[in-house]
Amino acid sequence: MILNRENVANSVVMIQPSLISYSFHSGPEPALLDVASIVADRILLLDSYFTVVIFHGSTIAQWRKAGYHEQPEHQAFTQLLQAPREDADAIIKERFPVPRLVICDQHGSQARFLLAKLNPSATYNSDVPSVPGGDILFTDDVSFEVFLDHLQRLAVQ
Repeated sequence: MILNRENVANSVVMIQPSLISYSFHSGPEPALLDVASIVADRILLLDSYFTVVIFHGSTIAQWRKAGYHEQPEHQAFTQLLQAPREDADAIIKERFPVPRLVICDQHGSQARFLLAKLNPSATYNSDVPSVPGGDILFTDDVSFEVFLDHLQRLAVQ
């Protein structure tokens, strides 16, 4: 019912969530819906229409817990923390029903809201090494690449 009522942009977000990455090195930029997008010094904003997730990498979470954002000499870090929150607030204001806002840290219990939407390209049983400061998924699901390879093999037979 909601899919029929919404405009095209919001309908696409329901089907394919958007992931935006925030870092010191660049402005907000789109990121792949893949576990490889998780990096220790980044903040990720996931918009899946009904849930908006602000995910802090492990380094960002440690700095936030240490209170660096409250010190005047770390204004860049304060701005980095505020940018995804402002974008999330703008998303929440324009939506009905109001999406659930989840603010979480890497390796935290609420991180499952982000991890459930990501492609498991690096799992506990894959040969792909994880990025330093990155994450792996504990799942038996195959990655999108493995799925496509298998689909191609079936189509050729």
